Amino acid sequence: MAEPTPTPRAAPRGQRRVQRHLLIALGSLGTTAVLALLFHGGVRERISLATAYVAFGLLGVTLSLGPLNVLRERPNPVSFDRRRDFGIWSALFGLAHTAIGLTVHLRGRMWLYFLPAPESPSVLGLRTDPFGAANYAGLVAALLLLLLAAISNDLSLRRLGTERWRAIQRWAYLLAALTIAHGALYQLIEKQRLPLVGLFVALAATVTALQLAGRRSRRTPRAPN
Repeated sequence: MAEPTPTPRAAPRGQRRVQRHLLIALGSLGTTAVLALLFHGGVRERISLATAYVAFGLLGVTLSLGPLNVLRERPNPVSFDRRRDFGIWSALFGLAHTAIGLTVHLRGRMWLYFLPAPESPSVLGLRTDPFGAANYAGLVAALLLLLLAAISNDLSLRRLGTERWRAIQRWAYLLAALTIAHGALYQLIEKQRLPLVGLFVALAATVTALQLAGRRSRRTPRAPN
């Protein structure tokens, strides 16, 4: 009589996370390199655009995992590693985009990203034209990325408690809105080509649709089995 085949053991959690981080990193860096080659402009401009689209794509994945669990009627815990890991890499690429993007325009006069030039409108000394609004949206989004990445760990979850941790994580929705506003304004300012505009709109629409579908599914009572 043949012996039963032993069930393979799942890899330890730490090993799975390391493997996932490597896959996300390699995929993100490869996508960044390909996009940078496809985009037009100087090296800094192309890398800035490429990291922006990759960061937005990773953020989209992060925000979509929860709704997908709901729609597929799978467990959707308060925090799970896959969502954390994509969120961490979204923050890394988003912050890289911020750092590089601040060197693309107005080289040597970085303050003009946020403070008005002589011909620019201002309120309370702050730049309020579309360029300034886009930069303030991007700045706040970068700070939120940093905050959310900093608490994406078990220690923060234990210290803050589930309710407080979840309340802070809900700022991810404001982050998504600011990212979309920042991207949309820059699409107009830089008069981006139609394929780039289409890619941006497709990403934003997909994330929004999944969020709405997941929320609708949560509110819809399930029929008893």
